[in-house]
Amino acid sequence: MSSNLVESLIGALVLLIAGWFLAFAYERTDGAVADGYTLVARFDQIDGIGVGSDVRLAGIKVGSVVSSTLDKTSFQAIIRFSVENGVDLPIDTAAAVTQEGLLGGKYLSLLPGGMEETLADGDEIEETQDSVDLISLFGKFATGDAGKE
Repeated sequence: MSSNLVESLIGALVLLIAGWFLAFAYERTDGAVADGYTLVARFDQIDGIGVGSDVRLAGIKVGSVVSSTLDKTSFQAIIRFSVENGVDLPIDTAAAVTQEGLLGGKYLSLLPGGMEETLADGDEIEETQDSVDLISLFGKFATGDAGKE
């Protein structure tokens, strides 16, 4: 009987430690929802960008992708992303799908403009740069089709 009690206590302790570890990892990986505002951008190509992808400004994470949908009339990808409060972006800010090195993951990079008026919650970023398909570029270079369009 005491063996079952010891095993139950050890099991409860393991579950408690596992729960603490999950909460710790969730907080440390910026999985928690932060206060901020939401912006929208349209792209022709967003390869590698999904919900939870980083949104960076000057290489520093300032938000994350909230959703990605397809506009069925223009066939463009619509990205909704959050930006933390206190980061006031000018209205001429550009968004680009960027890659972390040759084999790294992709993220949304914000390139602020110089205007004084700032974007507000729900605004759309007009200037965007699509994802570059490196495999296609390497294929064109390898076959000698790089200059032909």
